[in-house]
Amino acid sequence: MTADLSILDLVLQASVLVQLVMLSLLAASVVSWTIIFRKWRIMNEARQAADDFEEEFWSGTDLVSIYNAVNAKGDECSGLERIFQAGFREFARLKGQATIDGRSVVEGSQRAMRVALSREVDYLEQHLSFLATVGSTSPYVGLFGTVWGIMNSFRALGAMNQATLASVAPGIAEALIATAIGLFAAIPAVVAYNRYANDADRLAARYDTFMEEFSTILQRQAHD
Repeated sequence: MTADLSILDLVLQASVLVQLVMLSLLAASVVSWTIIFRKWRIMNEARQAADDFEEEFWSGTDLVSIYNAVNAKGDECSGLERIFQAGFREFARLKGQATIDGRSVVEGSQRAMRVALSREVDYLEQHLSFLATVGSTSPYVGLFGTVWGIMNSFRALGAMNQATLASVAPGIAEALIATAIGLFAAIPAVVAYNRYANDADRLAARYDTFMEEFSTILQRQAHD
């Protein structure tokens, strides 16, 4: 390949519209990779924090002691800890009221935990829709740039008296780069979306299971 057909030269020689398509795809790819690395860290931290908290919770430590330890962490507490914190705080508040029976106390705690669970799931799924959008639309955006570039190449070809492969190859090559960039943006986004969506679902199921188990414990304590 000659210097005239280097990738950089092809990009610089492309039409303004094709260059805008390439630039938008590169920007989407950069944002996607930023989200991918950030979600990797969030998911790993959430799993580790859930493991640590469940180990402490099921070790037989008093619930009040666990609650005080979670409160001491402040904003640094994990998703599972926040669900426990919301449920136990509401449980302690309602149980202190003589006019409320044990069943209402547990139901109030469950409502508080469901709200906390919804917030945690929303946090885990944050920005996943962007990855899904990039993964589904980038190939078509790149294809649009390719079609536009090839169309321009054939229009220029029609104005020539004698067409050769050397005269049409650069235009077609620069157009195909748009498709390549579209795939480069789409493939990691699709893979990451499927991986992190599955991770978020598994963590949400784990949180929900803990909430049910914790509700059973609170139900026993509500009637003590």
